[in-house]
Amino acid sequence: MQRIGVFVCHCGSNIAATVDVKKVVEMAKMEPGVVHAEDYQYMCSEAGQSKIAEAIKNEKLTGLVVCSCSPRMHETTFRKAAERAGLNPYMVEVANIREHCSWIHKDMEEATKKAVILARAAIAKVNLNASLKPGESLVTKRALVIGGGIAGIQTALDIAEARYEVDIVEKTPSIGGRMSQLDKTFPTLDCSACILTPKMVEASAHEKINIYTYSEVEKVSGFVGDFTVDIRKKARSVDMDKCTGCGVCQEKCPSKKNANEFNRGLNTRSAIYTPFAQAIPNVPVIDRENCIKFKTGKCGVCAKVCQAGAIDYEQKDEIVTEKYGAIVVATGFDTIKLDNYDEYAYNQSKDVITSLELERIMNAAGPTKGHLERMSDGKAPKNMVFIQCVGSRCADKRGKSYCSKICCMYTAKHAMLIRDKYPDVNVTVFYIDVRTPGKNFDEFYRRAVEEYGVNYIKGQVGKVAPQPDGQLLVQGVDLIDNKQILMEADMVVLATAIEPDPSVRKIATMLTASIDTNNFLTEAHPKLRPVESPTAGIFLSGVCQGPKDIPETVSQAGAAAVKAIGLLAKDKLMTNPCTAKSDELLCNGCSTCANVCPYGAITYEEKEVNDHGIRETRRIAVVNNALCQGCGACTVACPSGAMDLQGFSNRQIIAEVDAICR
Repeated sequence: MQRIGVFVCHCGSNIAATVDVKKVVEMAKMEPGVVHAEDYQYMCSEAGQSKIAEAIKNEKLTGLVVCSCSPRMHETTFRKAAERAGLNPYMVEVANIREHCSWIHKDMEEATKKAVILARAAIAKVNLNASLKPGESLVTKRALVIGGGIAGIQTALDIAEARYEVDIVEKTPSIGGRMSQLDKTFPTLDCSACILTPKMVEASAHEKINIYTYSEVEKVSGFVGDFTVDIRKKARSVDMDKCTGCGVCQEKCPSKKNANEFNRGLNTRSAIYTPFAQAIPNVPVIDRENCIKFKTGKCGVCAKVCQAGAIDYEQKDEIVTEKYGAIVVATGFDTIKLDNYDEYAYNQSKDVITSLELERIMNAAGPTKGHLERMSDGKAPKNMVFIQCVGSRCADKRGKSYCSKICCMYTAKHAMLIRDKYPDVNVTVFYIDVRTPGKNFDEFYRRAVEEYGVNYIKGQVGKVAPQPDGQLLVQGVDLIDNKQILMEADMVVLATAIEPDPSVRKIATMLTASIDTNNFLTEAHPKLRPVESPTAGIFLSGVCQGPKDIPETVSQAGAAAVKAIGLLAKDKLMTNPCTAKSDELLCNGCSTCANVCPYGAITYEEKEVNDHGIRETRRIAVVNNALCQGCGACTVACPSGAMDLQGFSNRQIIAEVDAICR
C-alpha cells in the first residue's frame, strides 16, 4: 500500500469560494493509503511547495495527490517539487477541482461532493502508480520554419543569429508573404516594402538560412528534437543558378492574360512571371497551367530569348529530406471569400473592392501605379464608402464569429492616406464598433476623424446596389441618429475578415498539431505557453495562431524563436515515460494498433515467446518509446487487450471509475 499525501489548494477564492476545502481534506484522510492531508491557500506558491516537500520527507510519502487547478497549468510545477524532495515525479496526480468543479458549479454542497469524488479517483490511481523513468533522445541542431512571411522571416533570422541552421519553406515563388502586398503600415504610415525588403535580403544572405521557395512540406515524421521532413521543391521550369533576372522572358511571353495573384486579380501577368519587383529569389517561375508550351507543345519563346539558357521545360519536382530539432509554423492568413455576401455586390461591380485590393491599387507597383481610380472605367472617385466587419463578428454561418482585430486600424489608415493625397474625395466609414487595442492606436483613429475629416457612421450597410450610370447606391443605417441612409458612392471598400491560410489544416495534420473551430492553430496554454503547440517541438508564429497586426506578429516571431533556440541548445531531451507497452503473451500481431497510431511509433517483429512453458515464434507489436506520445489510441483499439499505457493502465483507469462510483 502506498503512503499518499493529499494537498488541497484554495486557489485564493477560485476554489474555496465554491468548494469546502476543509471537508475535502477530512474526506481524503479516510481513503485507503492516505497518511497525510492538508489544505493551503496557494499550493503552487513557494510556501505551498515547501509544505509538499516537508510532508514527503516527514511522512515518508510514496505518492501525492494535489487537488488544484488544471494539470495543464501546474502538473509540471508539482512534479518538479516532488522530484526535488526525492519522490519520483510520476507518483504525482492532479485532481482538477477548479475548471472541472468550482468554476462550473454554484452550489457549495454540490461542488464539494464532486471535489471529493475527483480527489477519491486520483487517490485510487496513485495507489496503483509505479515509478517511471524517462529516456533520452538526441537533438538535431536545425530548425524548420514553414512560411516565408514577416513572421517566418523574423523567426528564422532570430534563430540564425543564435548560430543554428534554419530552413524556410514558402509555397509561393518568393518570400515576403502578405506584408509584401501592403503599401503603408499603421500606426506610423511608413512604407511596408521599406521595412520588409531589408529583412528579406538579410534572410536570403544569411549564411545560416536556407530558403526553399515554391516548395511545400510533403511529410513529417519523428518527434521533438528529431523530426524528419520531406519537402517538395516544385519545378519552376527555370534554372535558379543560371537565371540573371533580366526579365526579357516575361516581356516576350505571348500568354499575358493570366490573373495576377499578387495584385489580387486586378490585372494580368504573363505565364512566366516574378511575383513582384523585390521578390527573393528574383527568379521567374513558369505557370504550367497557362503556359502555351505546356498546354500545346508549341511556343517556347522564353527559351529562345533567354541568353543565359535558364529555361528548363523538363525540370521535375524534387523531394528534399532533412532532419530538424524544432519546427515553427508561420503559415499566415488570407481574406475570406465573399461569395456569401452578394448584398455588397462584390461579384457584380468592379468598383466594390476589398481592403487588400485597395492596398494594391494605392501601391506604386500596383495595377494602377499608385493612382486611386475606379477599376471599371479608370476615373478618379469622388465619394468612397468603407464597410467594416464584412464577415467578422458574424452571427450566422456565412462569416467568422471572431473579430479580425486589424480592420479598424487599416481602414483608418486607408481613409487618412486617401484624404491626404486626394483632399477632394469624401470618405465615409460604416462601423459597428471602432476597436483600437494597441499602443497609439486610438490616437491614430482620432486623427482620421479630427484632422482628416473622415465621416464615421455607427451602423451597418444592408445593401450596395450598382446603378445603370455606374454609381453604387449604398443603403445603410445610422444607429446614433436612428435614421436610414441612402448615399451614392464611386467606390465601396469592404473590410473583409481574415482567416488562416487554407494550407494550415494539411500542415496541422502532418504535425499532429491542434487547431480550433476557426482553423487557427491552438497554443499549449493561452497564458503560460502562448507560442508553443501542444505537440512538443512545434512552435507557432504569427497569424496562424490568431488575428494580429505586424508589431504583434514580430513579437510572437521572436518569442517562438527563443523557444526553438532553447530546444536546439540542448544536446539531449528527456522523453515522456508514459508510453504504450505491449504484453507479448496477449499480442496476436493483428496490426490494429499500428494502423491507428498517429505517430508511427509501433512496428512488428518476429519474436520467440514462452507462453506457460510453450515456446513459439510470434509476430509481436514493439513500441518506439521515443516516438510514442502516450495518446492511448492503441490501447483502445487493441482487440486482445495486449496494449497498455504506462501511467494510465487499464487497472488504473478502472480503479478511478470504481472510486467515482462508490
